[in-house]
Amino acid sequence: MDTLITIITLSTTLMVLYHHLGYPLLLHWVGRKPLKMAITTHTTTRRYQSSIRDQQLPMITIIIPAYNEAAWISEKIRNLAVLDYPMERLQVILASDGCTDGTATIARQLLQEPLCRTLPLEIILFPKNRGKVAVLNEVIHLAKGELVALSDVSALLSIDALLIAANHFKNPKTGVLNGHYHLLNPGSEGERHYWAYQNRVQQRESSIGSALGAHGAFYIIRKALFKRLPADTINDDFILPMQIVKQGYRAAYDPTIRALELEQANLTADHQRRRRIAAGNFQQLLRLREILLPRYGATAFTFASGKGLRAIMPLLMILSLLGALLLAPESILFTLLASAQLSLYLLASYTLLTPNHSHHPLLQALAYLVSGHLAALRGTLQYLHGDYRHHWQKVTS
Repeated sequence: MDTLITIITLSTTLMVLYHHLGYPLLLHWVGRKPLKMAITTHTTTRRYQSSIRDQQLPMITIIIPAYNEAAWISEKIRNLAVLDYPMERLQVILASDGCTDGTATIARQLLQEPLCRTLPLEIILFPKNRGKVAVLNEVIHLAKGELVALSDVSALLSIDALLIAANHFKNPKTGVLNGHYHLLNPGSEGERHYWAYQNRVQQRESSIGSALGAHGAFYIIRKALFKRLPADTINDDFILPMQIVKQGYRAAYDPTIRALELEQANLTADHQRRRRIAAGNFQQLLRLREILLPRYGATAFTFASGKGLRAIMPLLMILSLLGALLLAPESILFTLLASAQLSLYLLASYTLLTPNHSHHPLLQALAYLVSGHLAALRGTLQYLHGDYRHHWQKVTS
């Protein structure tokens, strides 16, 4: 029995260390050279000057699902109106998913502003809130563009985002394009470090294979590659892009495309969001397990190392700690291992319980990481229990 416990403890500990330390370091080392090439080959300028070259640009449809977004819709419409892209090659669809706060009315009023009058905005009203997945399944097929950009209301886009995207899609093997997600006002230093880390990882994953998933703030797909999402899909911004990767296309990443998140989530909303994402991580591991097959090459490796291990990470961490505690009386190695884990969890707990204190950035990052795994544990258990069969609604701050 001790031998079995030892094997389980060492194996889970190695997987925890690999996921958090070894995999990011490996990505950094493997992805350095391709990354430098990728950044310099997809730049373009237009400076709002119309020319005959505009007709060579692809038609792009921007779809914005919205549920009670009155606080942000004005800034979103103004932002879209100043994008440096020919308006005759652009279609914007605002899909109001049962909004009760006047989101659509505000959008219509914005079109009367001189800045926004030329924006080709179409507003589709759904009387009942059915969730984002239902909206995407219905609206994407109405897009006139060969490229479809999906964007959250609360995210502002860099003005040359669509021009850069058009250059990427000159490559016929590019099926998805992601940009850099940036928080205007992070809820904590831990959250800021977390998203900076996620952006670096996605950058490196893209440089050696395909980026894994996308962020709902902004990403672009080829319309012809879209497949309807199952109604109970949780992480649509992961499942949708990866369905395209499964078809043999690449998901690219360009850090010069920026999506700036305006909304700041409080701790409760952030915890709910991370529980939802964790439930979705487990769901997508089951539904996209085919991508783990060797024929997907580097993408199979990154999917297993990143998203695959993340989905089961809370279980691995629990097994590692319990095994170390059981073996500690008989081994100095496991005594040290148990002590190290308990110390890290205690430091994270102290940081979380004393938010008004000035903590070192590393402590805040550790606390955000540990709280995320705790939220992931709850989310995964709720998913296995069947609590997430209904559609998702907006998490309120």
